[in-house]
Amino acid sequence: MSPSIDRTSLVFAAMLLAAFPAQADELGLARKMELLIEAYPEALLKSEGGSILIRDGGPPLPIDDGKARDHAQKLAAGDIEDSLSQIYPPGPCETRPEVNFDPGRIRSEALMKRLYGGSAREVEASLVKVDWFGRKLLVTTRQGAARALEKVRDELKTVPDLKIFLTPSAGTFNWRRVAAASNLSVHSFGAAIDLNTRYADYWIWVGGKPGRVPSYNNKYPMKIVDAFERYGFIWGGRWYHYDTMHFEYRPELIAVAKAAGVSACR
Repeated sequence: MSPSIDRTSLVFAAMLLAAFPAQADELGLARKMELLIEAYPEALLKSEGGSILIRDGGPPLPIDDGKARDHAQKLAAGDIEDSLSQIYPPGPCETRPEVNFDPGRIRSEALMKRLYGGSAREVEASLVKVDWFGRKLLVTTRQGAARALEKVRDELKTVPDLKIFLTPSAGTFNWRRVAAASNLSVHSFGAAIDLNTRYADYWIWVGGKPGRVPSYNNKYPMKIVDAFERYGFIWGGRWYHYDTMHFEYRPELIAVAKAAGVSACR
């Protein structure tokens, strides 16, 4: 290879590195734990000895249980490290995820229960009614989720043409498991909302199988997605196993994306 080609290759490689910044796993586990704790200061105290210490004095939560899991196993029973193993790409641009790219769909159920409550009764104790375009929806006050949803609503109210996509909402709090799975939905914790199903695409509805999912045509304006993400929610339309009507409050994933310099628009 000639020296000129070598130089060209180096320039091209540098351009690629600039266009595709560091991924979440390149931040380092310690930094990701800092961002997680900063996202939930009401509940999480600090990282120490491979665990997250809880403010209420309960048992520490292990960050990494040392188990090697494939994608399906992470979805079913991931630990905290697993939940941050894929980076979520926020921004007002659509993305087409690769096979089994489901950032945020992998969750630590143990962590979610410590953040929001370990039973339906515990979660219900912190629910409030949030006005969502004329309908009262039950949302948890824990971790600032209800307040964040109100900010999303107030911003989206300024664009009346978006209302047809937002209402009627298909629901918020519902203590249940994810469809065709064993783990709890974030709806169980009052920290998720589904929009108008008329415009929704869901991977199971189209006959998808785990790892074999037909593509979809998004019908929700990206202005809606952008507003949700700026207040700490992630969108199920960014998942390979997609759920385009679904938004859930996961501010740690937005924080990790910002720290990594990752955007859907790059």
